[in-house]
Amino acid sequence: SVKVDREPVDMSNMDALCDAAKAFVDMKVHGAAPAPYRAIDIIRAQKDCSIDEGFAMEDEALGDLIMSDECRSSVYAFDLVQRRAKRPVGVPEGWPQPIKKIGIVGAGLMGSQLAILYLRRLKVPIVIKDIKQEFLDKGISYIRGELDRMVSKGRMDQGSADYLFSLIKPTLDYADMADCDFIIEAVLEEIPLKKKVFGELEELIPETTILATNTSSLSITEMASDLKHPERVVGFHFFNPVAVLPFLEIVKAEKTGDQALVTAFDLAKKIGKRGVRIKDAPAFLVNRLLIRMMGECVALVDEGNDFKAVDDAMSALGIPMAPFVLMSLVGPAIALHTSETLAKAFPDRFSVSANLAKFVEARKASVYGPDGNTDPEVAALWQQGDKKIDAQAMRDRALMALTDEAWRILDEGVVAEPQDIDTGLILGAGYPFFMGGVTKYLDNKGYSEKVKGRKRHLATDTLGLLLVVLVTVASVQDRDAAEPLVATAKEKIPTLVKGFADGGYAGRGLDRIRDNLGVDIEVVRHPGNRNVGRWHDAQLPLPLVERSDSGITVLPRR
Repeated sequence: SVKVDREPVDMSNMDALCDAAKAFVDMKVHGAAPAPYRAIDIIRAQKDCSIDEGFAMEDEALGDLIMSDECRSSVYAFDLVQRRAKRPVGVPEGWPQPIKKIGIVGAGLMGSQLAILYLRRLKVPIVIKDIKQEFLDKGISYIRGELDRMVSKGRMDQGSADYLFSLIKPTLDYADMADCDFIIEAVLEEIPLKKKVFGELEELIPETTILATNTSSLSITEMASDLKHPERVVGFHFFNPVAVLPFLEIVKAEKTGDQALVTAFDLAKKIGKRGVRIKDAPAFLVNRLLIRMMGECVALVDEGNDFKAVDDAMSALGIPMAPFVLMSLVGPAIALHTSETLAKAFPDRFSVSANLAKFVEARKASVYGPDGNTDPEVAALWQQGDKKIDAQAMRDRALMALTDEAWRILDEGVVAEPQDIDTGLILGAGYPFFMGGVTKYLDNKGYSEKVKGRKRHLATDTLGLLLVVLVTVASVQDRDAAEPLVATAKEKIPTLVKGFADGGYAGRGLDRIRDNLGVDIEVVRHPGNRNVGRWHDAQLPLPLVERSDSGITVLPRR
């Protein structure tokens, strides 16, 4: 061995560095996740301890944190994003239609962002249409500017940027879209306007052309109601900014055909988006949940609470953006429009705040001024009551409303499973992994039981830890290291009901868990097509334990 003499490490500024790191973590998670704080504490302690003491601190931290709700939720979220989101549920069988040319109606910010996405990912001709030349010029200028910016940052060379730009054809005439395979509209959120766009297009395009809408809340069934071929219409709702957020709501209207759906999911994959199948319903999935929670936050301010007090209370959950900051980002007018859509559809639990309407009418972009405090003009127009509550009561109220809406979405069949909700909020709204989306978090914190009397993830009480144990003991080389975890699991997991798993990789892993923990799990061969998703055909006289791409689920005995 060779001994290398090194200069002693200067630890004099360690506390300052750790304080700065803690401030950064505070800004990101607001105290909601224990792991980053524990890591900072361990790093801070290294200036006064030996390397062996440091390793011991790490071992202790890992032992504590791996049993936490945040760790299990992170494993669950990672599984969703890495596997389920790549293989979405509900995609019909069949071959997707080739997409060789795309049309975009609307050259505004969204239409221009879509053009850049399609150009970069597909490298196919794009026809972009608007009603005025000045609108087209502005959109084309934005696209050119973004391509040039990518060149300046080294993300593509000048030749590639010039080639992509040459694929764009701006037009004022729908006739230039006659040979497009896929046309998406990104015009104003008005049903009559969108119906007019589709109606005029249908007179020019072949029956095979798919018509997509980027609407965030309007009825796609109504949009397609006057068409000769409503089966070609599908929802294709992106989240802003398009280049950053990977989630895509693929919405099936009442008459949307399998060909349109298959093609939409295939296109989503090719452009790097994770699609989830959504039933046509007001505001679909993500916006419906966010507006339900936002509605409670607006009501809290109406009743007398400060904007910042409400934002601070909600930020403590670890969500990526406080409610009124988020409203500024998406635009108060859009928030109001979506609230109006939902209030019309569900007047029993959604309403439109008169204060919010006045705020939008005043054309204010944010409730906060440049100094971060409430804008005096907003404070003057926002008529408040005198009812104030504490931060925990605010969170409880918002999260109980969110719980109620999430369950309604599932009961109505808007999405197939809780995992779809969580995928949407993680990938579409930036919710952190340590929350596990929303349904997992609401189960862990007791809101599901408060509102509905039970947890939505039926496996949480008895099987929640098995996923962690499975990952740990499945590797032969880690089996010895896993023994302390297995011993802890024996204490943590109560006696389990009988269950079964298939004889594949997951089945073998659960078999090892059965042997280590004494859990009564019967390993059987999968009874049918793996795409069935749930093994109801097994007809076993015992509760079923399913280990699928979405995690571990308990299914009731038939």
